[in-house]
Amino acid sequence: MGRILYRTAGESHGAGVLALVEGLPAGLAVDLDSIHDALRRRRGGYGRGPRQKIEEDRVEVLAGLRRGRTLGSPLALWIVNRDRTIDRRVPRTVPRPGHADLAGLLRIGGTDVHAVAERASARETAGRVAAGAVARLLLREIGVEVAGFVVAIGGIEAPSAPAAIRGILRRASRSDCYGTDPATDRAWRRRIDLARAGGDSVGGIVEVRAEGAPPGLGSCAQWDERLDGRLALAVMSVPAIKGVEIGPAFESAARFGSRVHDGIVLRAGRLRRTGNRAGGIEGGMTNGECVVVRAAMKPLSTLARPLPSVDLATGRPAPATVIRTDTCAVPAASVVCEAVVALVLADAAVERFGAVTVAELRSDADRARRALLRR
Repeated sequence: MGRILYRTAGESHGAGVLALVEGLPAGLAVDLDSIHDALRRRRGGYGRGPRQKIEEDRVEVLAGLRRGRTLGSPLALWIVNRDRTIDRRVPRTVPRPGHADLAGLLRIGGTDVHAVAERASARETAGRVAAGAVARLLLREIGVEVAGFVVAIGGIEAPSAPAAIRGILRRASRSDCYGTDPATDRAWRRRIDLARAGGDSVGGIVEVRAEGAPPGLGSCAQWDERLDGRLALAVMSVPAIKGVEIGPAFESAARFGSRVHDGIVLRAGRLRRTGNRAGGIEGGMTNGECVVVRAAMKPLSTLARPLPSVDLATGRPAPATVIRTDTCAVPAASVVCEAVVALVLADAAVERFGAVTVAELRSDADRARRALLRR
């Protein structure tokens, strides 16, 4: 049974960020430009701070490719940090409320928050975005397209996005907030500017859609094989994400079942649904409809106007440490969530079809899709 596994390494101000991806089928063409584009989108978005102007985020492939195609061996992706000041940074002993600082020091001991913050930093997600860009390339081989975009910032929600992924990608690419409605973009920018002027931060909601996922990815056999659980784990692991839903789950919780579940119909010899309120997943498995994942991102915890805290070195009250940060990173979060969703779906596809090569994966996915949908 094939599986795609990945790990990252690296600190925020260390030498760089490493992503190691195992289980990719042999023969996948890896387009470095597509990885660089994903990393560019992660650095961008209205409300980002000065760190994003420092880093360039270019990927170097250390292992796993020959002439631009995967070998079936581990793929190692390396992203150099331009800011490599980890050993020169002055110790900071005042933890930030809402950050990993205090919880991490209670776990490992000590008083210098850098010991925790260097790894807890969202800088690590550059590695996940690079790995996720490769996963998106693999999913395209079986007709799956994944897109992340912003739904709400600071309590202002955009109108419904286009139904088709292509329309979402086109509109989001034109937006500096990665949304799909220009009028809402203007309202979001005003809200971000207001937060910046007050030394504050804002959160929001992002959505990831995966169009074309074959039915039967995931399993109901064991709790840790359920695809919705795997997606929730991956998305919740993104820094500052505090809530995840598949489809309109929280909205559905207030409705009668007759208004929640999607009817099954036969159209042109294919089993289809009357809607997609299940978010493309039933019983822990894809059902052939678009997979829809939403995530709630809290406002970032480093504030220019800091909250009260305690100096761990003296035990006295002190304002929280102020470290370079963003006013809003919701657009960037949509790119990171897109990446981790792609990684989970690519893992589930390789697990489902057990392919050693990309050609086998395409063939097996096509055969399974025809067999499961056609009646």
